[in-house]
Amino acid sequence: MTATAHEPISQADVLLEGFLALDTPEGFRAELIEGEIVVTPPPDGDHEDYIGLIVTQVIRRSRTGMQFSGNKGLRLDSGGSCPKNHVIPDGTFAPAELRLYRGADPWMPCDGVAMVMEVTSTRPRADRETKRRCYARAGIPLYLLVDRETFSITLFGDPEGDEYREHRTRPLGKPLTLPEPFGFDLDTADFL
Repeated sequence: MTATAHEPISQADVLLEGFLALDTPEGFRAELIEGEIVVTPPPDGDHEDYIGLIVTQVIRRSRTGMQFSGNKGLRLDSGGSCPKNHVIPDGTFAPAELRLYRGADPWMPCDGVAMVMEVTSTRPRADRETKRRCYARAGIPLYLLVDRETFSITLFGDPEGDEYREHRTRPLGKPLTLPEPFGFDLDTADFL
């Protein structure tokens, strides 16, 4: 009889395995963000309305043809000893010519993603801080945040480390310029 050496299982591995085995109720979504499992209930109608208004403009007005995916799972680098983050943005945009979503796994890498979008809901702090750091660390060029509590929209850009070096905030109702590859002013007049 020979003994086989077993590699110790780390806490991060156990957490990731448990997360990937979750069976969330229909309409709910589960994310693994910086070592914490976060389960979010289905969004309300206003949340979805904001997303629809943005998607319509991006598809119609972007200088580069864009594909959109709502609630696409992204696998992102994490900080410290946490397992990779498994984040589901409210929206993910990628240049259509990449066909990034075709054949993608449920949890895909973020290479090629041009912009992610979040609309605040039950956990606004996660959208404002934790997810922003995750997206920056992953090198996602643009992060668009609609903050329903502050009635504002913010575009974060130029990621470095776990922060974005640039950001521009406008009150809802005022236009916000989306740089290339989008290249147009996002009209938020209908957001009020």
